[in-house]
Amino acid sequence: MIKVEGLFKEFKLNRKQQQENGTSEAIYRAVDDVSFECKPGRIFSLLGPNGAGKTTTLRMISTMIQPTRGKIEICGIDVAKKPNEARKKIGFLTGSTGLYERLTPDEVLKYFADLNDVSKADFERRKEQYYTLLDMHHFKSKKIGQLSTGMKQKVSITRTMIHDPEVVVFDEPTSGLDVITAENIITLIRNCREQNKTVIFSSHILTEVDLLCDDLAIITKGKLLYNDTMNAFRNQMKAETLTGEFIRIVNEA
Repeated sequence: MIKVEGLFKEFKLNRKQQQENGTSEAIYRAVDDVSFECKPGRIFSLLGPNGAGKTTTLRMISTMIQPTRGKIEICGIDVAKKPNEARKKIGFLTGSTGLYERLTPDEVLKYFADLNDVSKADFERRKEQYYTLLDMHHFKSKKIGQLSTGMKQKVSITRTMIHDPEVVVFDEPTSGLDVITAENIITLIRNCREQNKTVIFSSHILTEVDLLCDDLAIITKGKLLYNDTMNAFRNQMKAETLTGEFIRIVNEA
C-alpha cells in the first residue's frame, strides 16, 4: 500500500535557474498538494507531460528526496519518520539509477541482495528467475561498463526486484528497450500484480498504460487533474482514443 496525503515539493532557484525558467520567482513548486492511494494487487499509473512532477513524486515515494510538506506511508510506515524501514519494502526503477561499471551483473545483484539480508537460497532462485525472464545468462559475467543500454536496464530491473519488495515503483521502465524486452517487462509488472504487490509506474507509452493500468492519475504542473480507476476514465472519455483524452485533459487544465 502507498498512501500519499497533501504532498508538496518546492525547490529554491538561483538567478541562473530563474533566467533559464523565465521566472523571477525564487521558489519552484514541482508538486502541489497531491494525494492518492495505491493498493496491493493493483497497478497504478501516474501520467503527465514532461516536467509535470511525475518523477519528483516517485522519488519522494521512494525516499530519494524529502517532501517539503505532506505525508507518505509505505505499508503503513511513515517515510519521513522511518525512511530506512520504508526502503526495505520498496523496489525503485528509474532510468537515472547508476550501476557500478567495474562489477558484473552477478556481483551487483549479490551486493544488493546482501544489503537487504536476502538468504543465499532466495537470491539464487530469484536471480535465475529474472535471468531467464529477461534473457540475461549470456552477459551475467561481463563488466557493466561493457553492456548495452538495454542490458544495463535489465540489470537495473533485476536489482529492483532481487529482495522481493512489497511495493514496486517503475519510472519509465521500458525506456530504451527493444520490443521483446519491453514485452518481458510488461509480463514482469503483471506478475507483480498477481503476487499482490503494490505497483506504481509512469510511462509515456499509453498503449502500455492501456494494457496494464487498474488505477490512473494525471498530473500536470504539479497538480492532479484526474485520480480514479481506469474503467472510470474510459467511461468518461470525450475523445476517441486514450491519447486524445489525455491531451484533452492536460490542455483544458
